[in-house]
Amino acid sequence: MLARELQFQGINRGDRTISLTRVKRLFVIKTRFEAYLIIFALALGAMTRGAHYTVQYPGVGGYLLFAATAGAVFLGGAKILDALRYEREAREAGAHTAEKAGLQP
Repeated sequence: MLARELQFQGINRGDRTISLTRVKRLFVIKTRFEAYLIIFALALGAMTRGAHYTVQYPGVGGYLLFAATAGAVFLGGAKILDALRYEREAREAGAHTAEKAGLQP
């Protein structure tokens, strides 16, 4: 079967049918709370990695790598939050356009 057919029909496992779109939705960040949890996990891992860098590379080099890991989390977190805001604004703009046209969103 083609992957496209699997996506629309789902995967049949005995008496249960699992839709790939339902599984895909598990990996989508929907709320700011979920985004903050993911950013926290990224920061925790980055700071642990940065601490290892200070041990592995003593001196200024280790601290620069530590700062780079923190900076990567700041940039990634900002991108995640901006993407959520952009998606929300696009969804609201689509709803307003549908209301003006007299359609149901």
